[in-house]
Amino acid sequence: MTEWRDERVLVTGGASFIGSHLVEDLVDQGARVRVADDFSSGTRDNLASVADRVEILDGNLKHVGFADRATDGVDTVFHLAADHGGRGYISNYPANCATNMALDNTVYESAAKNGVERITFASSACAYPTDIQQEKRRLGEDMVDFDTRGGAYADEVYGWAKLMGERSLQAYHEQYGIDTSIVRIFTAYGPRENETHAIIALIAKAYAGQNPFEIWGDGEQTRNFTYVKDITRALRLAAENVTDGTPVNAGISRYVSINEVVEKIFECLGEEPGRIEYMTDKPVGVRHRAADTTRAAEILGWEPEYSLEEGLKATVDWYTDAKDRERVKSNLETLLHER
Repeated sequence: MTEWRDERVLVTGGASFIGSHLVEDLVDQGARVRVADDFSSGTRDNLASVADRVEILDGNLKHVGFADRATDGVDTVFHLAADHGGRGYISNYPANCATNMALDNTVYESAAKNGVERITFASSACAYPTDIQQEKRRLGEDMVDFDTRGGAYADEVYGWAKLMGERSLQAYHEQYGIDTSIVRIFTAYGPRENETHAIIALIAKAYAGQNPFEIWGDGEQTRNFTYVKDITRALRLAAENVTDGTPVNAGISRYVSINEVVEKIFECLGEEPGRIEYMTDKPVGVRHRAADTTRAAEILGWEPEYSLEEGLKATVDWYTDAKDRERVKSNLETLLHER
C-alpha cells in the first residue's frame, strides 16, 4: 500500500470534475499535489477548497515543454486530462477526441524521461466493444483483448483513443518498468460536473422547469451511474495495488434507466415533471452498459459505497445551491451543448 503523505503527485486535468475531487482526496491524505490543466473544461473554482495547498500549472500537455515541466520531480502521475464531453460532444467532435492519443503519449514520455515511478490512467467504459452492449451483459475487463484478432471494437473515436491510451501505457511499463494502472470509469457523476453530461443535463432541465421535459432516446437505455467519490477511491486504490497495467472497472453493477434517473431527480427536487418528450433522433450511444466489478473487488478491495439515491441527492443539492435557477433557465440550451 502506498502512503500518500508527502508523496509528490501530479494530477493532469486536476481542475476537472473528477480530477478536482481526486486532488481534494490526495491533499486530505497528506500528498504534495501539483495540478496541470489547460482550463478548457475545468475551472479554478473547482479547486477552491485546496487552492492554497496545491501547485497549479496552466498549460497544454500536448506541448512537450509543458509536459516536461509538469512531470518534473513527481513520484506518481494520475493522468485524467483529456478532450471529452458527454455523448453529444464525443459524437460531434471526433477529431477533438482523437487528439487525446497525442496528449497521452506526450505525458507518458515526459513522465518516463523524468523518472516518474507510477502512472495511473483514467480510461473509460467507452473502450468496450459496442456490439455487446445492446443487451444487458455486464462488461468484464477481458472483453477487450489486444492479443486476439478482432478483440477490440471501441465506442466512437473517444473510446478508441482511450483504448490506445491503455495500450501505450502498458508499453511504457514493458519498456521502462514504470508501475502502471488503468481504471475504466463507468458513467461518473456528482458535484462540479457540467451540463453536457447526462445526470447534470437532466438536473438542469428539471431545475429550469423545461416543459416539455426532453429525454434523449426512449429513456429505457441504461447506464451504471457511479458517484464521483467512488471513482476517485478506485483511482487511488489502483495506484496503490496495480503495477503492470492491468485494467480494472470502476462502476456500479446495476442497470439504471434514464427514466428512473429522471423520476428520482424530480423526487429530490420535490417537484413533478410536466409532459415528457422523447427525442429519438438524438445520439444516445449503446443501449445498455454496466460493469462487472469482480476484478476490482479482488485486486483493489473496491466496491461502490454510494447508492444511486445518495449520490443523486448530493448532486442535486450541490446544483441547486451553486446555480441560479433563472440563469440556468435563460442559458439552458447553451449549457447543454457547450463543453
